[in-house]
Amino acid sequence: MSESATPKALVSRLSRFGLKVLGGWEFEGRLPEHEHAVMLAVPHSHNLDGLLLVLLTRSIGLKANWMVKDTWTKGPIGWITKPVGAVAVNRKVPGTVVGQMVEQFRQRRVFHLLVPPEGTRSRTEYWKSGFYRIALEADVAVVPTYLDYKNKRGGLGPAINLTGDKRADMDQIRSFYASVGPMARLPENHGPIRLKDEDD
Repeated sequence: MSESATPKALVSRLSRFGLKVLGGWEFEGRLPEHEHAVMLAVPHSHNLDGLLLVLLTRSIGLKANWMVKDTWTKGPIGWITKPVGAVAVNRKVPGTVVGQMVEQFRQRRVFHLLVPPEGTRSRTEYWKSGFYRIALEADVAVVPTYLDYKNKRGGLGPAINLTGDKRADMDQIRSFYASVGPMARLPENHGPIRLKDEDD
């Protein structure tokens, strides 16, 4: 089977078509160097944000995964959600999501997990720390993503290896997003980049 006929190539073509339909969005930059990474899905202020990030990554052949309630990966609906990157999370046992994702990193040779650290499309004063805990416990890099609604471009920032010093690590993340500039389609829904327990 030729490369142009492979499922991966077909997904890339369909993703590029979807980006064209949405106004001509394009991916800029390069693929992540790491086979394992927690990817920050930022901004998260509009319903389109997640779709755009998935299409942008798939357009260049990068299969980004994202967490969903486990019922969304079962039965007929699972035939749709799993091929496009959905990873089941069992929320019946509180406090186990981080451990479940760490196990996914251990089981998979290649795994790029998209996590929206804001946790909501409404404005929030603090990011949720789940992404940080997953990356630290799985010993994987954090890769910031971005969307530039003005120029219809999206891409990935440099990989950040966490040290465990939350303030220093978050300063690196803040520095990257400061260099990118305004991103959100709805700026009023985009809050500050900080963890509630940075100083703990």
